[in-house]
Amino acid sequence: MAPQHPDWWLDELAHAGPEHLDPAYVDGYDRKAGHDPEADLEILRRHGLDGNATLVDLGAGTGRLTLAAAACCRRVVAVDVSAAMLARLRAGAERAGLDNVEVVRAGFLSYTHQGPPADLVYSRHALHQLPDFWKAVALTRVAGLLRPSGILLLRDLIYTFEPAQVAEQFETWLAGAAGSTADGWTRAELATHVRTEHSTFSWLLEPMLARAGFRVIEASPSRDPATYASYVCVRT
Repeated sequence: MAPQHPDWWLDELAHAGPEHLDPAYVDGYDRKAGHDPEADLEILRRHGLDGNATLVDLGAGTGRLTLAAAACCRRVVAVDVSAAMLARLRAGAERAGLDNVEVVRAGFLSYTHQGPPADLVYSRHALHQLPDFWKAVALTRVAGLLRPSGILLLRDLIYTFEPAQVAEQFETWLAGAAGSTADGWTRAELATHVRTEHSTFSWLLEPMLARAGFRVIEASPSRDPATYASYVCVRT
């Protein structure tokens, strides 16, 4: 049974972005995203992903990382608020004959972990759906489902510049956008992200991680444009 939250709790489904709930959009999502999970898998392996490990993929989407990681660990829990994304993920797991993948429709604020604490949590381009207040709550919940010294690998659209540089950095970023939706994220789509979604500054997110009970052991901000970052964090 899903947990009951008070009336002031955020509805994550309403913040998911309607396109992520649309099966037609999901059909082309992997092609647009162009995500090869191998580099992230290598980081997770380096920090303990092995045949005995439990991994939770929060904001799993269509499951590129989930399906690749299933061959490396004992249990993978794929969590996403989008039924359309999870349908594609579930079909991929069935085609591959994977019996160690669990699919859960939930989000950062509603997922309830079952069984022993997770060894690792992975999240890519999902936390930005939440406003900053709820990011802090979400990260605290993530720490709560990890074992002590468990690992969080977080990747997202994170702004690693100062407020005075906003115009310069965004124009650089948008200038490199795809020319059509068939080729990737267009300028219009990236501009919509900036206006309507909740990517935040690194100097706001990093204290949230510390407050939630994480220590950052690796940080990889992007350069020119400075609009992406990843963190490897250990639960203290």
